[in-house]
Amino acid sequence: MALCARPRAGGRPLAVRAGVGLGASLLVATTCADCAAPGVAVSTAPRATSGARVAGSAVAARTCADETYAKMTAAQRVGQLLMGGVPATGPSATDLRTLRTYHVGSVMLTGRSSAGISATKRVVDGVRGQQDTVAGRKVGLIVATDQEGGQVQVLSGPGFSAIPAALTQGTWSTTTLRDRAEGWARQLKAAGVDLDLAPVADVVPASLGTRNGPIGRYHREFGHTPAVVTSHSGAFAAGFREAGVMTTLKHFPGLGRVIGNTDTTANVVDQVTTAASASLEPFTSGIKAGSPFVMVSSATYTQIDPRHPAAFSSIVIGKLLRAQEGFKGVVISDDLGQAVAVQAYTPGQRAVNFLAAGGDMVLTVKPSTVPAMVQAIKSRTANDASFRTKVGVAVHRVLTAKAGAGLLGCG
Repeated sequence: MALCARPRAGGRPLAVRAGVGLGASLLVATTCADCAAPGVAVSTAPRATSGARVAGSAVAARTCADETYAKMTAAQRVGQLLMGGVPATGPSATDLRTLRTYHVGSVMLTGRSSAGISATKRVVDGVRGQQDTVAGRKVGLIVATDQEGGQVQVLSGPGFSAIPAALTQGTWSTTTLRDRAEGWARQLKAAGVDLDLAPVADVVPASLGTRNGPIGRYHREFGHTPAVVTSHSGAFAAGFREAGVMTTLKHFPGLGRVIGNTDTTANVVDQVTTAASASLEPFTSGIKAGSPFVMVSSATYTQIDPRHPAAFSSIVIGKLLRAQEGFKGVVISDDLGQAVAVQAYTPGQRAVNFLAAGGDMVLTVKPSTVPAMVQAIKSRTANDASFRTKVGVAVHRVLTAKAGAGLLGCG
């Protein structure tokens, strides 16, 4: 996500079975062979894994997702579309109740914790106690955090390395970065974290530098050219794959050309980036390498879709990210909870608009918005067949990512 000044963090269509009311309307498509990218399963595979084994793992992940989906309640399916923020130092009783009541399928550790690996693992284990059970088997939570380096490192303390800012990482050889990233990822894995909301794939031109509020100001970019950002974001992600921790390319289609920070500023606009811009190259490369998650920004791109913020744009998500870039994994939003960029919309509108545009996982660092988001999704699902189909596809993508990460129990 864009950094806030305060410390915190084509597949074939599914067949839809018609139904009336939410319970029936979410009984959509119990198979989803093409909903998720092969990269979802590949992301945790070691570098020496054979092509046949990778392909088999991808099929197994999709099959497991289909089996789990078929046995879930409508409420459980909706919960898989949400990632709720909880403090990295430990959630409140209210946070835990929200996760449990609304079947929230993923969590993000937010804020700052200097407690170290062992203490963080205890926090994560406690949060995992809220995970759902389907047909007697746990549906594991995806536990994520922001661990980029520099001013964006949620977890520190005993066992965690102090990670330099990405602009420093970009001066290293890609071999060095890959090796160090693998070490950082193993620390996260030891703490129970499944997904890093990194690497930043945004290209900030040198001429803009620190005037770029969300990225350049905090030295979050790997460099100032597409070539450097492509090679080094790729090396970062490769190191994490070796350690079995998933990564997220962000913030598509790029926050490198804006001035305002979407976390703290309304009406952030990019008037430069087009569907053919060289600044998309890091995303293109990362998607080809098998990135399982891509985060979409909340800025508006006038040369792509001047009418909608990217997170609410079917042109950005459907045409550019899915069709042009070929991404089949999980599309996650930037923060839709407290970011100023989306405050003109109600929480329910934010969730529905993102999913209607083709997104899969709604990230809110403000868990108090979850009830309204869930209710809006349920209401729209019950009354809109097209939206029902999109919800079904999105749930399958999330479950497939979980299966690929070993978070679903399928025999």
